[in-house]
Amino acid sequence: MDRQAALAELTAPGAPYELVPVELYGRTCRAFRHAPPTLRDLFEQTRSDLPFMVYDDERLSFEDAWGQACGIATLLVEQYGVGHGDRVAISMRNYPEWITGFTAVTSVGGIAVAMNALWQPDEMAYGLRDCGAKVLLADEERLERLARQSDPFPELGILGIRSSIPPGLDARCLATALAEVGPCAMPQANLHPNDDATIFYTSGSTGHPKGVVSSHRSVLSALLSWELEAHAAALMRGRKLATPAEQPAALLGVPLFHVTGSHAVYLSSYRAQRRIVSMYKWDVEHAAELIEREKISSVIAPPAMTGDLVAVAARTKRDLSSLAIVGGGGAPRAPSQVKNIDRAFERAAPNTGWGMTETNAIGAGILGQDYLDHPESSGRCSAVLDLRVVDEADNARPVGERGELQVRGTSVFRGYWNRPEADAETFADGGWMRTGDVAYIDAEGFVYIVDRIKDLVIRGGENIGCGCVEAALVEHPDVIEACVYGLPDERLGEEVAASVYAERPVSAEELRAFLEPRLARFQIPRHFRIFDQPLPRIASGKIFKRQLREDALRAHAAG
Repeated sequence: MDRQAALAELTAPGAPYELVPVELYGRTCRAFRHAPPTLRDLFEQTRSDLPFMVYDDERLSFEDAWGQACGIATLLVEQYGVGHGDRVAISMRNYPEWITGFTAVTSVGGIAVAMNALWQPDEMAYGLRDCGAKVLLADEERLERLARQSDPFPELGILGIRSSIPPGLDARCLATALAEVGPCAMPQANLHPNDDATIFYTSGSTGHPKGVVSSHRSVLSALLSWELEAHAAALMRGRKLATPAEQPAALLGVPLFHVTGSHAVYLSSYRAQRRIVSMYKWDVEHAAELIEREKISSVIAPPAMTGDLVAVAARTKRDLSSLAIVGGGGAPRAPSQVKNIDRAFERAAPNTGWGMTETNAIGAGILGQDYLDHPESSGRCSAVLDLRVVDEADNARPVGERGELQVRGTSVFRGYWNRPEADAETFADGGWMRTGDVAYIDAEGFVYIVDRIKDLVIRGGENIGCGCVEAALVEHPDVIEACVYGLPDERLGEEVAASVYAERPVSAEELRAFLEPRLARFQIPRHFRIFDQPLPRIASGKIFKRQLREDALRAHAAG
């Protein structure tokens, strides 16, 4: 059976993944008839005594996690007045409280705001003000950053996670507050599938990050789309998807504030009854130890981290045979790494996909032999979405010809939080979303991402707006012009690089030290080219970025 026939069988009337037309944001989309209506329904329908979260020596079952979420939700509703549509920000490492906090917020009609845990104080302050957060759930590192603000949000309710409360912050310890509340039921809430559920921030090519707003229906469509693809892949091999003999387990190698971590690992674990194993921070040796000890069946992580695992597998004596999937997301993987994954692990199939925060992480996907046969492809279109490649006038391009990739469908976001001008730039007629990626689609339907229109660097899955790095550089008193771009990096996909015109000699070390309090670490350029004369410009007066990048590529290749 080919893929189209498999999808047709699984989505037909009466089938488990039947697709029906629905109205969402004024657009007609395809949605799963039998999907849970809301995230709260997803959480309640999957309560069980099976282990759900593993963090160091801590273990929570699905039922334990629901119980803790009920306590947090009761706190939010009864003591902080959180109601329908109120924003609650989450800013912390991949602690269990990230998951139970998200569960609580979305179960009572609030909007969970996933804040980038790498943000520095000014970025945190911007995010909290931009979304209008009523409450913040944050760990000690994030609270200390917030405390460095001159006006640390006196009206904001703050619950500290695994932390003491820094001086100057009016905050409460979550663990203490939960002990006072005691066991309780989830507060009642009237939810609709099209209600806003999440805000994830994404870096644009210029200016501040934008809040991507998605509904319960959009998020759930992404989750069931992955399930559908797994069942279709089994049918293509002539069999039904088998129920695992042992509980599956996933290693959480991606921050939960990324849709890859929150959706592809965390939220998709409920219906699969999959155990999630988390770490304080990525450490490849510890990851290998956890894979062996916990019998991890899947790892989904950026290419840099999966590359680390391949290297460990080649030299370690640990038993990594439980791995069935080594997935990727957030950045393209080098074709050589696809083949290395196939060679390094006993039975693990490589997989990847193309998606965006704005599409709730889905778009196209590819797995196993298809991926080995098409290692430069991001896969074929998800069943609940449509993809097309267009020219500058939004006219469809022929098969195999390059243009901008556009997407529409149920998992596509509602719009940017309070950014109507950004919405107008992003959405074309007919509900099509402009992705900013240059791509082509071949005759078999495989999508190939070949370039970007948007001025972004994607470093290990992090979107970095060149404009914000350039703006920080020109704050330096001796920097007159700055041009930021990406250079290829075998481990991270791309690294940030900059060409700078300075009126006196400055060193790369001096510039990095200047940027440290202004930018997150991953945004600071690794490579600098420093000039004592103006940077080249095109006829319109803009800096000639393409030439500067090409010159830097040649210099980089020459060592």
